[in-house]
Parts: sequence; C-alpha cells; structure tokens
Amino acid sequence: MRPPGSSPVEAEARGQITTALVTTIETLTAEITRIEAQIRKLFDAHPDQKIFASLPRSGMVWAATLLAEIGDCRERFPSDDALAALAGASPSTRQSGKREQTVFRWSCNKKLRRAVMDFVNGSRFGDEWAMQVYQRAITRGCRHPHAIRILARAWIRIIWRCWHDEIPFSPQLHESRKLSAA
Repeated sequence: MRPPGSSPVEAEARGQITTALVTTIETLTAEITRIEAQIRKLFDAHPDQKIFASLPRSGMVWAATLLAEIGDCRERFPSDDALAALAGASPSTRQSGKREQTVFRWSCNKKLRRAVMDFVNGSRFGDEWAMQVYQRAITRGCRHPHAIRILARAWIRIIWRCWHDEIPFSPQLHESRKLSAA
C-alpha cells in the first residue's frame, strides 16, 4: 500500500530505504548481542568480577566498565583519594597568593569519570543510603551534577575499600556508610 499523496516511484523508493534500514538495525542488534556475550564471558572470568557485580544497580555493563577503567593493579591507587582524583570526583584547589578557590576537576580520566558517574546516578534509585546522600546535597543547595560528584566521592571510598580488600560489597558489612554522609 502506498502512502497518500506519493507517486508509485516514491513509494517504491521509500519501501527500499525502509527495508535497508531494517536490515541495518537487525545486523547491528546481532553484533551488539555478540559483543555483549563476549564482554559477559570476559567479565565473568575476571577475579574481581564479584566485587564490581555486587554494587547496587551496577548491571553487567557498568560493572564491567568500572572494572575495565579501574583495572586490577591495586598499587596504582594507594588510597581512595587517588582513585577519586583520577575519576574527577574530588574537587581541585587553585591558589594564588592569599586567594584559594575550590573548583571542578577538569583534569581526570574521562572514561573513568563517565563510568563512575553513570553508576552513581543509577545507584541512588536502588540504594536508600545513596538516595539520602544525594538528597542531603540537593537540600544544601547543590545542583544535580555537584550532588552526583558528592555521592561519587562517597561511593569511591566504598568501592576502593572493597576492591583493595578483595571483598564484594555488602550493605551489612558496610554499615559505616550510614555514618559517612558526605
């Protein structure tokens, strides 16, 4: 059936374009499925998989991305501050003479920042503590991006501790996070 107001030639051309687009989408979907299966296989085989998969609402993609960006060389991040700085979750201080200013950290690993911030933003919907930290920041007058960075800093402390001690995240084990409100 041809669309109203179109000529038979135009209708035929649009039909061929639509068929080509559907074929392209099917090909891309199959390739995405294949790549996700490969990521799942590699992620499941990694010794630190249990740590990152245990994070609330991390999902396979966020957990695998966090693992890939943080890595497994624990000497690379001797403290949670080092990880937070590389992830862009800690502020940067500029000083000139007697003037000191705290500003957004532009210099960081952008892929790691994106992985952390995506995870953190999603975590507030699946974890009551994360939502409370975020809401307290908003109540204090922080805008959404700043509140997410505050929550990211809190999560990085927990992620670093789990990663460094090689233990999965557990809300019962990490009771101290209730006290560590940002």
